[in-house]
Amino acid sequence: MIDPKILRTQYNLIVENLNKRGYPLQFLENYKKIDEEWRLLLNEVENLRAKQKQLTPKGKPTPEQLQELSELSQTIKTKNDQLQTLEKRVRDAAYNIPNLLSEDVPKGESDIDNPEIKKWGTLPSFSFEPLSHDVIAERLDWIDFERGAKISGARFSVFKGIGSKLERAIISLMLDTHTKNGYIELSPPVLVNTDSLLGTGQLPKFAEDQFKIQDTDLWLSPTAEVQLTNFYRNEIIEETKLPIKLTAYTACFRKEAGSYGKDLKGLIRQHQFDKVELVKFVMPETSEIEHEKLLNDAEKILQLLEIPYRIVKLCSKDTGFCSAKTYDIEVWLPSQNRYREISSCSNFLDFQARRAMLRYKLGNTTGYLHTINGSGLAVGRTFAAICENYQQEDGNIKIPSVLQKYFS
Repeated sequence: MIDPKILRTQYNLIVENLNKRGYPLQFLENYKKIDEEWRLLLNEVENLRAKQKQLTPKGKPTPEQLQELSELSQTIKTKNDQLQTLEKRVRDAAYNIPNLLSEDVPKGESDIDNPEIKKWGTLPSFSFEPLSHDVIAERLDWIDFERGAKISGARFSVFKGIGSKLERAIISLMLDTHTKNGYIELSPPVLVNTDSLLGTGQLPKFAEDQFKIQDTDLWLSPTAEVQLTNFYRNEIIEETKLPIKLTAYTACFRKEAGSYGKDLKGLIRQHQFDKVELVKFVMPETSEIEHEKLLNDAEKILQLLEIPYRIVKLCSKDTGFCSAKTYDIEVWLPSQNRYREISSCSNFLDFQARRAMLRYKLGNTTGYLHTINGSGLAVGRTFAAICENYQQEDGNIKIPSVLQKYFS
């Protein structure tokens, strides 16, 4: 959520940002209308309270004074109830306005306009036609897509045997690496409440992509970003304890609304998938450098696995709703002859912190933290990248050397 002072006093800046994002102005105009209505009513209530204070006699009140004070008190109560309703509407309206983009986010229309800022590794060459990861894994009996669909429906899968062991090894490598780099590992629930999804920005904007548990206030988590960020919701953290770095492996669940017809086969776009998440809570003045460090922590996994990748900076219309700036790490998939996203590393500034009331204390002052997160990495896509980049002519997969200790 954007600072209300900025929303009220820098209207043209918000308009410029929304136009750069290609985001409709109607949400900003709706917010402005409701906020003005709220401020007018607030002023009216404050004036009525001042009048009430003036009319309150120092001695014993007369019947007329009691009657007037009683009527005034009832009016204040009615107006105050209206004020609370409007206050909620103002907050709800603010929830629909995206974050302000950082100044260095390039203007662009789609992912085609995302500038490449780094390439790492050498693309593999094969003496045969490389196969896709789903074909390889099914032939090796490492994944059963058909029975996954039988159990749960389309876009579900079952890892088997060596496939399950490889998946577990990937997760262990990620968690071991990140904890060595100072991240605290959590094992959170996969069910989250509405307040948690509001805090990180999945609600209300992306409700159609979430799985809701009927007759409860619980949802299946779309990413451990939700659990990790909300771990400190409504808390004030001493500046001396910052930065705080958290990591977690969880199953994640998304409806993938709007993606029908895309990546129907394989592990790229599943309704349930595994991911290791990285989240940082930092002081505002350090968030830019801490964002770069988190990016380095995420890409370290692909370096250890010796899989080629590149990093792109997302352009204005490709940057997510809550993010001020995002880098995508894209891993090389030989069967597609292209790089595919495996991690998004974003700096949210104080956008999530205002929604989740995440604050720091420095001396006698408090302020909103900055939050940063990224996948470290998506497990299924890492599995796919290993299968494709390490495939052999005889149909087998060479296990990356960094993972072999997990197979002993």
